[in-house]
Amino acid sequence: MSRHSDARESTRLDGRLQALNDARELGEGVLPDETLQEVLRVLERASSRRSLSGDHTVVGFFGATGSGKSSLFNAVSGAEIATAAARRPTTSEPLAGVWGAEGSEPLLDWLEVHNRHHAAAVDGFADEETGLILLDLPDFDSTRQANRETVQRMVGLVDVLVWVLDPQKYADAAVHHGFLAPLASHGAVTLVVLNQVDRLPERDVQPVLDSLRGILARDGLAEVRVLASSATTGAGVAALRAAIRSVAMQRKAQSQRLAADIAKAAQELLAVSGEGEAAGVRPASKKRLADELAVAANVPVVVRAVGQSYRLESVRRTGWPVTRWLSRFRPDPLRRLNLRSSAPAELNRTSLPPAGAPERARTDATVREFADAASAGAPGPWRAAIRGAAREGRERLPDALDQGIAGTDLGANRTSWWWGVFNVVQWLALLTVVVGLGWLGVLAALGYFQMPVPEVPRVEGWPVPTLMIALGVVLGIFLAITGRFIAAAAARARAGKARKRLNAAVASVAQEFVVEPVDVEVSRLGAFNAALKKAGSG
Repeated sequence: MSRHSDARESTRLDGRLQALNDARELGEGVLPDETLQEVLRVLERASSRRSLSGDHTVVGFFGATGSGKSSLFNAVSGAEIATAAARRPTTSEPLAGVWGAEGSEPLLDWLEVHNRHHAAAVDGFADEETGLILLDLPDFDSTRQANRETVQRMVGLVDVLVWVLDPQKYADAAVHHGFLAPLASHGAVTLVVLNQVDRLPERDVQPVLDSLRGILARDGLAEVRVLASSATTGAGVAALRAAIRSVAMQRKAQSQRLAADIAKAAQELLAVSGEGEAAGVRPASKKRLADELAVAANVPVVVRAVGQSYRLESVRRTGWPVTRWLSRFRPDPLRRLNLRSSAPAELNRTSLPPAGAPERARTDATVREFADAASAGAPGPWRAAIRGAAREGRERLPDALDQGIAGTDLGANRTSWWWGVFNVVQWLALLTVVVGLGWLGVLAALGYFQMPVPEVPRVEGWPVPTLMIALGVVLGIFLAITGRFIAAAAARARAGKARKRLNAAVASVAQEFVVEPVDVEVSRLGAFNAALKKAGSG
């Protein structure tokens, strides 16, 4: 393997490991902790293995009791390593045969293999060209719990897995369902050896091998290499040794094993997550949510109050001065709702009626409908996460909406230019009436006391004082009526502006407490799927 290829493969592995870690982090709180912890263990194993010797290939021999695994290990090693290390019928702890000892110690320490044998060169295995560690491992069906745990641990650590089966138990469900099928993604670093073929009639060897290959195909290992051997006669040993040497010399086993681990972890995440993308937040759904929340938050009530308040204030400012004082006895709708306060919004609260059961039900249904639309197409756990984000925000909506309305500028304290004009003219009209009445009063008094009464100016035969009174009264009434029409039109315009501002405030609250949390979860699912796809790509 060239340096350029090594660097490229390392970079690709880095990317896939990072993607797997990203997927794990994104899945926290959504996917089962057990699966996420297993992924974390894969990442930690990968990090540890890559920090150790890349010049050594670790090959583990796995098998059941009576499969002849240790004998085959010795035959491949070219020495009685297993017998020399432990004189007992079955292997009780891992045993290592090492070719190329330099740099192997930290790797063996990490593997927790204490029985180490620096093996002599044998056909295909030589210190100067091969960094190789062969491991003879305990039987996976051992009656000792510690032995089974060691096998399970080593299955996750070694670079190459050699499964030694025998003609009697080659179809044993324990090995196929417990080990081979779950490791279907590891076919590139798996060898299967049918050992003890010397115990079969020669005519039966090929049918048994064909049967074994069929079972392996059902396990998902149709492409795995299957060899026949006999530790007793030496048949197939050279072929097995050559296969192991080929793997070691290519220096690909470590990266292939890690790539298989990543692919398997990605598949496990996919299995608990499910496939699919969320529909996401649509503009129409956002608008419907804001509209429904506006109704539930009594925005129409506030809008009506804005119009009524403006009309009332217009009467107080522009009505006929003789009668306008009566409007003081009418309460201001906005003041009644505590929406004329100058206090900061965070300290102020409206006096709007609290949401009753119908309003709460409407809000709940609206938020749920929004979340359902956004989560459509998402797999189960993520759909629940999206709905949960919307539900969490929903609990805080009533108070947030109240503050949003309280903090909206309704224009309640703004005056209109025409108020001043009408007010001045109204007072001038009233002054005209008063002057006319006073003039007539003086003339009447002079006549009563038999004093000379001056001639009153006339216009078209009408006395000027009388005309002044008539003009003042008519003008005052005309202005009062006209003012009401102008006030009604201006009140509608002000209410319309208030509606827009209130709807914007409600939409902002909905965005913060419902839309954004939902959007975050939708984006999280998208990032998770992208990371998982990258991690799982071979």
